[in-house]
Amino acid sequence: MTAAANPLAGVKRLTIKIGSSLLVDTKTGQLRRNWLESLCADIAALRSEGTDVIVVSSGAIALGRAILGLTSAKKALTLDQAQAAASVGQIALSQAWRDALAKHQVITGQILVTPNITEERRQFLNARATLSTLLGLGAVPIINENDSVATAEIRYGDNDRLSARMAAMANSDLLLLFSDVDGLYTAPPGSSADAHHLARVESITPEIEAMAGGAASHLSRGGMTTKIDAAKIATGSGTAMIIAKGADNHPINAVVEGARHTYFPARQSHAAARKRWILGTLGVTGEIHVDAGAARALMAGKSLLPVGVTRVGGHFGRGDTLAIFGPDGVEIARGLASMSDEEAQTAKGRKSAEIAALFGPASRTELVHADNLVLMAADARPAVSE
Repeated sequence: MTAAANPLAGVKRLTIKIGSSLLVDTKTGQLRRNWLESLCADIAALRSEGTDVIVVSSGAIALGRAILGLTSAKKALTLDQAQAAASVGQIALSQAWRDALAKHQVITGQILVTPNITEERRQFLNARATLSTLLGLGAVPIINENDSVATAEIRYGDNDRLSARMAAMANSDLLLLFSDVDGLYTAPPGSSADAHHLARVESITPEIEAMAGGAASHLSRGGMTTKIDAAKIATGSGTAMIIAKGADNHPINAVVEGARHTYFPARQSHAAARKRWILGTLGVTGEIHVDAGAARALMAGKSLLPVGVTRVGGHFGRGDTLAIFGPDGVEIARGLASMSDEEAQTAKGRKSAEIAALFGPASRTELVHADNLVLMAADARPAVSE
């Protein structure tokens, strides 16, 4: 990649992480409104070109502590104070994003997350479905950790790693992680005369990890260490990552025009990462047998609909792993269930309209969504015919 290359070229889905120290003035605790409006202009420009955009935004506690008068940088907030500040600041933060993007006729949706959303399969599927629906409707999801109820024991602790998990969940092509520095250096900039910038990091080795430093300000919970951790999560899940300086106006446009940054290429495709996860790490709890028509649909990349199901076996809940067998009894796919075994038994052989009538119009009518389904090796698939 040359300095002039556009690293966002070809990116269809982008996750952006914004830290507190970029969004909030570190001296006054006030929103950097002009900067936010310039960023939202960049986001609107990307969306006009057909790019889905997801934002992981810090800033709730920083804004809330200013509103509540808890502005002393010399004294750390207690847990109760931090939760109260987050509660107040989340309202201010969501309003700021809504107002800035509304100027470009862009709708926003807020998602407050806790670690179980990405670590428990059922919550994972619910969150991914919400993200997918928001993006499909043309909205920009604004995501933040739910600090108003989180404790030290049940929180991510930084939005770098959170943004990587959300980017992986959404199958983002790229995670753009804005920082107060323009990428990774061999040593903390300014502390060593020998420090030099790394434009590209092919793999995260112990030597790369040793280059990371600590958090930059009292508003930050992360530092270069958490950014390297985020790169591990993102690239291992099929998402490339960039660390770039974000303090100046129009930070996305600056990256597009060749501003210096560090690029971490994805180590594998989204499909390969998902296949490895479903086939290699999740135990099978249920069996689904399908007819020839459903088998062909699965091989063509379609979701598994109950109308093509001939038999349901095992006990499973939503998010559990299912083995799917063709009409010849050969396993052709595995996937994550969108229904429990009892719901699947009821829905078996029925069309989507009938299922909606049985379970309600808000229910999901597929048994396994295509996004959560992996085909077995070609030599393991049956020959299907009428």
